[in-house]
Amino acid sequence: MKIPGKDICAAIGRVLLKLTPLVVCTFFLLFSSSAGAGTVSALRIGQGVGSVRIVLDADKKFEYKAFLLSEPSRLVVDVYGINVSNNLEKNVARNNIVASSRVGNIDGGKRIVFDLAKPAVIKKAFMLAPQSSFGWRFVVDISIASQREFNSKLGTSHAFTSSDNPKSYARKNSSSSQTAKKVRNNAKKIIVLDPGHGGKDPGAIGYSGMYEKNITLAMGKELKKKLEKTGKYKVYLTRSTDIFIPLRERVKIARKHNADLFLSIHADSTRNRKAKGLSVYTLSETASDKEAAALAERENKADVIAGLNLVEHSKEVSDILINLAQRESMNRSSEFATFMVQEMKNSVELVDNTHRFAGFAVLKAPDVPSVLLEMGYLSNRTEERLLKQQSYRNKLATATTRAINKYFENMQHASLF
Repeated sequence: MKIPGKDICAAIGRVLLKLTPLVVCTFFLLFSSSAGAGTVSALRIGQGVGSVRIVLDADKKFEYKAFLLSEPSRLVVDVYGINVSNNLEKNVARNNIVASSRVGNIDGGKRIVFDLAKPAVIKKAFMLAPQSSFGWRFVVDISIASQREFNSKLGTSHAFTSSDNPKSYARKNSSSSQTAKKVRNNAKKIIVLDPGHGGKDPGAIGYSGMYEKNITLAMGKELKKKLEKTGKYKVYLTRSTDIFIPLRERVKIARKHNADLFLSIHADSTRNRKAKGLSVYTLSETASDKEAAALAERENKADVIAGLNLVEHSKEVSDILINLAQRESMNRSSEFATFMVQEMKNSVELVDNTHRFAGFAVLKAPDVPSVLLEMGYLSNRTEERLLKQQSYRNKLATATTRAINKYFENMQHASLF
C-alpha cells in the first residue's frame, strides 16, 4: 500500500506500537547510529607536478586505511564509521594519474577505489580538523612512480591508517604545519622581470625612432621598485643595463633564481600605424608539446625541472613529469594573464582578444609560470608618446602590481584545500 509522504511518521509509529520493546529499542539504536554517522560528501583532486592530492570532505572525523592494489592498478581507501555520498564517484577532476573512482561496501564500512592511469605510490595520508569554512578533510597524496616501486608498495602491509601513532603524528603534524605556515607567510615570492632586447638588439623602432630596448628597461626598473615597495616580493632583472642576452639565457636566469613568476616586457610594432593597444601572451599548446618533447630527449635531464633529478627515472616517467610540469606552469601562466587583462582594462587601451598564445622562447621554462607583456605599439604615434612618459609607465606598473598581488593571493587560497 502506498503511504502519502505526510503520513509516513504516523505510519511508522503505528507499526512500532505492534513490535516488542526489544525490537523498538533496536530500531531506534540503528536509526540514531545511522543518522549520527556523518557523511563523506565531496571528493576533490588537485594536480601537482607528477602528483595529485585527493581530498574527501566530511562532517566528522573517521577511521581510514589507504593502500595500493594491482590488476588493475588502483588506490583503495577504506573508511569506517561514516557514510559516503552516492554522487562521490562522479567528481573525479581531469588529471594525469587518477582515471576514475567508484564506491562500494565492505565489512563495517565503505570502500572508495581510485583507478590509476599510471603507476603511483602513496606519499602521505592524514585527517585535517575543521578550519575556516572547511569541515573535516581526509587527504591522501600520491605521486607517479616506476612500475617496480609501485609493485613494492602493494597490499595492506604498506597501508596508511588512522591508527599509525595518531597522537605523535598529531603533535608532529601540528608543529610542522605551524612552522611551514609561518615560513610560507614570511617568505617573499620571487619574480624575475625580463626587459626585452638590449645591446646589439634594439627591438622595435618607434614612430619617431625610439628603441624598444630603452622603453622595456625603463619599465622593468620602475616595476621592480613598485613590487619591492610592497614588501612581498624579491625581484630580479634579467638585465639592468643596455646589454644583449640570448633568449634561452633569460629563461635560465629565471630558473636559477627559482622564480615563482617570470614576466617578459616588450613593446610591439607593425606597418599599420593605426594599430594600438596592450596585449598579454602565454605559451601555446603546440609550442608546449614541442618543447616538452625536446626536453625529454636531452641527455642531461638533472635540472629540467627544479627539485627533480630526472636522470633517476625512466624515459616514460621523465616524459610524464616534464609534461605535467609544463601543463601546470601553463595553467598558472594563464591564470596570471587573466588577472593582468582584468587590471589593465581599467587603466589602458587593449587590443581585441587581449590574452593571446604564441611560442615565444622566453615562455618555455617548464617549471616557471611565464607571461609576455606587449605594452603597446611603438609604431603608433600616440602610444609611443605615452610609453615615453614615466607617468604612463607608472600606470602600467601599478596595474601589473595589482595583478601580481591577486595572482599570488589566489594561488595561496587554492593551495589550502
